[in-house]
Amino acid sequence: MSPARHTPNFVGWRALILHRPHDNVEALLAQCARIGIAGEAAWPAIEREAGMRDYDVLLIDADRGHDEQFPWPAGSAPMPIIALIGSEAPGRIAWSMGQGADAQLLKPIGSAGLYSALVAARESFTRRRSQEQEIASLKERLLKRQALAEATAMLMHKHDCDAGYAFNLLRKKAMAERQSIEDTAERIVAGAETDGRKNVTNGR
Repeated sequence: MSPARHTPNFVGWRALILHRPHDNVEALLAQCARIGIAGEAAWPAIEREAGMRDYDVLLIDADRGHDEQFPWPAGSAPMPIIALIGSEAPGRIAWSMGQGADAQLLKPIGSAGLYSALVAARESFTRRRSQEQEIASLKERLLKRQALAEATAMLMHKHDCDAGYAFNLLRKKAMAERQSIEDTAERIVAGAETDGRKNVTNGR
């Protein structure tokens, strides 16, 4: 017997429908009200761009939308996006994908469909954000390892020693400063880069 799954609940969410005035918008607002979402429509953009970040989900007009409507780079929306698609023109589909649309609803909008799109959009957005955070964490770890290698090499050159001895010096320095060995390595590398820039500025 499979375990029971939690039924998605969107009560209390705020939705922004960025779409020109149309019957589709009225249908979406009615669906929002039925599932406990406070829906709001605007076109071509809301008055305060920063306010767009206050919403839990954004529904965009894939037929007439454009990049300038959003205060963030394409694909970097801070909330799930649902594309409202009436035209299957390749260029418009590509644009909505470039915006990072997590789900889609085909127009004309009827009396149902929003709930399913919300479930898919939230799942896709959550998964994408998790992947982005994992990638950022891996990049940070890679940079720290690079700094560790560079700092070790610098100490080897400075003290004319092997890698093991240089690493031990780095470890002792980190313990004395009560910092992680990675942070100490980054400080050593940053200090060397600063000294290098000073030398260039002074003509040495």
